[in-house]
Amino acid sequence: MIESRRRFVRILASACAAGLAGLPRALAAEAPLETTAVRLPKIENLCVAPEFVAEELLRAEGFTEIRYIDTPPGTQEHAIGRGEIDIGLQYAWSFVAAIDAGESLTLLSGGMVGCVEVFAKESIRGIADLKGGSVGVPALGGTPHKLVALMAADVGLDPARDIRWVTPKSEELVKIFGEGKVDLIRGFENGKIDAYAASPPTSQDLRARHVGHVIVNTAVDRPWSQYFCCLLGGNRDYVRNYPLATKRVLRAILKAADLCADNPTSAAQRLVDDGFTHRYSYALQTLTENGYKWREYDPEDAVRFYALRLRETGFIKSSPQKIIAEGTDWRFLNELKRELKA
Repeated sequence: MIESRRRFVRILASACAAGLAGLPRALAAEAPLETTAVRLPKIENLCVAPEFVAEELLRAEGFTEIRYIDTPPGTQEHAIGRGEIDIGLQYAWSFVAAIDAGESLTLLSGGMVGCVEVFAKESIRGIADLKGGSVGVPALGGTPHKLVALMAADVGLDPARDIRWVTPKSEELVKIFGEGKVDLIRGFENGKIDAYAASPPTSQDLRARHVGHVIVNTAVDRPWSQYFCCLLGGNRDYVRNYPLATKRVLRAILKAADLCADNPTSAAQRLVDDGFTHRYSYALQTLTENGYKWREYDPEDAVRFYALRLRETGFIKSSPQKIIAEGTDWRFLNELKRELKA
């Protein structure tokens, strides 16, 4: 593990010499950080690898207290809004819904395009075939529920009437697994649920075990592949009170995204060595398949796209214009796009 870390640092140094991960010359002239502390989410989702890989880069930016806070899946936006986490990646539609609900959030940048796959049993060939069928979700109103509901509405289904949403509290599953022991993945595997949305490493495990088949892959299927899947957001007070720190955190994470895309083998090994995952093959596959094209897409387009669809399906009340006006700040991103030219 020590040798792996040394190798990773050497790669950072090489990237520095190439101008990829090194601090821009302007850093020496920047004012001191308002805070040297930052808290990031630690979740079981390999797609957000740049957050984990960014630790050394954050130290190079001047941060001395870097904490990764264990965060239940699908709750990053709330933890950031409450100030328990300062900055983190989360699904665009979850951030948009949280801003509409009044969470103290400011969206800063795009992160990645497409990391969710919808699996279904063999008789279901597409989202439209889910009419009258069941979809397993951790909770109504949660991240997977919102996304599959948007997909259903996109093909003309009524998500509330045409799909039966199965949660861990659903009576039919409680009878099978017992109170408090419901396993949605096992329910899907056993044919009790018709479809299930997953991201790495769960999606990789389902494919490896040949459980169901993929009917939507947000990385390649339109319209989902045309927009950022995940955005980087910060607590509004942190962004407002610590603008220099915010920019440097963003800079470190975006450089880490470049590193994940350009040197996935070393980045994947770093994830294993630091305990973020124990499956090197899954980590490498995730980094190889995900281009982390933060320069190539417009995060505001993603906010507008999801806000419009969330409003049409009744998940939010705010207009896209209001979400953008009250919950986004692209100044740091625009500055970094000029600084970190490929």
